[in-house]
Amino acid sequence: MLEFLHDDLAILSVKEGCGEGECGACTVMLDNKPVNSCLILAVEADGTSIRTVEGEVKDGKLSPLQESFKKNHATQCGFCTPGMIMSAQSLLERNPKPNEEEIKEAIEGNFCRCTGYRQIIDAIFEVTKNAK
Repeated sequence: MLEFLHDDLAILSVKEGCGEGECGACTVMLDNKPVNSCLILAVEADGTSIRTVEGEVKDGKLSPLQESFKKNHATQCGFCTPGMIMSAQSLLERNPKPNEEEIKEAIEGNFCRCTGYRQIIDAIFEVTKNAK
């Protein structure tokens, strides 16, 4: 599915980091659940709903989580950011007010080699402040 999304559909946010389901760079939402698209055949996704980070933009505006990543400098090189946002968004859809441990658990399959994770955790926490 990763190659189909990236190469055939030109959804460039879906990136191959490891190709083995270890890094999370290719995380997308499949029927509202985060999955590593490198581990799923495109044919297996037939008839499902697939959402990438591009789908988080509404009416040309970044989502609150995307804005928070921007504001909190939660990106450096940006390679992990789309997958990280999809994992965090999945958590926030299930639990709008997670604690720090729940945030860490939700993003534990997404590796960032640049930020040290503090800014990422802070960005996710900031979104929870406005949650109901």
